[in-house]
Amino acid sequence: MGGPVRTPRGGRPRADARWAVCLAPAFGGVTTLLDWASGGLTVGRADLWALLAVVVFTLLRPPRATAGDGWLTVRGFVRVRRVRTDALAGVWQDGRIATRLVLWDVYGHRVALDLRVLVADPLLWHELDTGARRSLERGTLRHGTEILRLLGRHLDNTATRGILGASGLE
Repeated sequence: MGGPVRTPRGGRPRADARWAVCLAPAFGGVTTLLDWASGGLTVGRADLWALLAVVVFTLLRPPRATAGDGWLTVRGFVRVRRVRTDALAGVWQDGRIATRLVLWDVYGHRVALDLRVLVADPLLWHELDTGARRSLERGTLRHGTEILRLLGRHLDNTATRGILGASGLE
């Protein structure tokens, strides 16, 4: 592919980002309004409420995933984690309700990615799948091949249902 693939493109990750954008100013506005109504609002306290609203936004903002030829990066609240998808050592599926895919490479790097991101962004899944196939060919991917196969089937079925539903054939 030409350049990096970025998320969120749509679906749940974008809804989570909208939630963070809406909730943070609401928090700042309500706290400032309550402080003003109690008669204790000063410029310093208004600045404090605005700063706390920025902190709320930063904490609620979902991690952003980016992928390219042979790599996957997840930018979270504090850290940026990158894994070589063409040198994967293993894959693990974590959680039953809020499912995450944990990837680690032969260099010891580890990344956790929410599966909703892959469902919402087929191009990101394509980059991950291409890198995982290269890892399998090289013999570095020793754990989690069945997880990737089942995940690929699930994502293909989800995409097919979406296409059929959009075209009115379902």
